[in-house]
Amino acid sequence: MTSAAQLPPQPEVADGRRRRGMDNRARIVAAMIDMVRADEIAPSAERVAAKADVGLRTVFRHFQDMDSLYREMSLVIEGEIRAIVDQPLQAEAGPARIVELIGRRARCFETIAPFRRAAEAFRHRSKFLGSDYARLVIQLRAILERELPPEVAKDSMRLETLDLLLSYEAWARLRREQGLSFERACAVLEDATRRITR
Repeated sequence: MTSAAQLPPQPEVADGRRRRGMDNRARIVAAMIDMVRADEIAPSAERVAAKADVGLRTVFRHFQDMDSLYREMSLVIEGEIRAIVDQPLQAEAGPARIVELIGRRARCFETIAPFRRAAEAFRHRSKFLGSDYARLVIQLRAILERELPPEVAKDSMRLETLDLLLSYEAWARLRREQGLSFERACAVLEDATRRITR
């Protein structure tokens, strides 16, 4: 006769454990994202565990090391960015379309700003924080070339100038070093872009 101790776990028990595990994993990633967004550039595993309200062992049960947690975090942020970048532009061709493109990039850059700061501080520690950004740069360049008027996109000097002007680095300078508000930074980029694309 089989004892209760020898019985395999009931499906509902296993499902409950799996759900708790998935919930804990999501809470750990959300805690990490919240902390980096609050400019805690390199939260320790202990701090993440406390924020997620789980034990330290639970963090490392789900993530082999902090780099794998960074990777999971970057996948979530990449999803948020794709939701912004991949939406078709609504404005008709012309200046209004470029203004919409600038506004969309601005929202994208505001989303990634704290994670870029983390990447700049710890790029030697995490191989993932830089590679996602490199893919984004390529994607944004392709969108720019597609949306610019053909005569501007074919002019290599104007194209390179616009690619620089509408980069994350330019946005970060306007917002951080020059201290401009979101709206003012957008206005500066819109004005400069209009001058170049005339």
